[in-house]
Amino acid sequence: MFRKRYRQQIPELNTTSTADISFMLLIFFLVTSSMDTEKGLLRQMAPPPLEHEQPKDINRDNVMQVKLDGNNQLTCDGKTITYKELTAAVRSLAFVNRTGHVISIQADAATTYEAYFKMQDAVVIAYQELRDEYAKKHFGHGYNACTNDEKTAINEYYPQRISESPIQEGGAQ
Repeated sequence: MFRKRYRQQIPELNTTSTADISFMLLIFFLVTSSMDTEKGLLRQMAPPPLEHEQPKDINRDNVMQVKLDGNNQLTCDGKTITYKELTAAVRSLAFVNRTGHVISIQADAATTYEAYFKMQDAVVIAYQELRDEYAKKHFGHGYNACTNDEKTAINEYYPQRISESPIQEGGAQ
């Protein structure tokens, strides 16, 4: 009356090639996918002067000294300022003297990245505002809606003239 129950053996799966297939799929997706890359600060070094050209003298009145010390203290021409004030100062200097101004930036090695990039953003915002106003006035739309030729003309009208150098140890320049 009682029947013996037989246990059926379940065959094992052969997983030998599973690791190989997983590895191949991983490599495939890594190679074929595109990664979003962050854009850094767009800076272009000035071209070297030609042999027959003399280096240009820059009027000291047209140079703005921006410093960021090891305590993240921002100064402009020796005065402590905020990032908004820096944007306004750069904007007014670039507006008054479009092609003869220079923003001289010095940052201490102990400065935090956050403070350094805030300072860089403040400088770039001033140029963006000037370029956007120029585009609206002359082309009837904002800078971002401009064609490449229009952007080139605007960038030549308001060039970014930035010089960066580290603060020497001991505070000497």
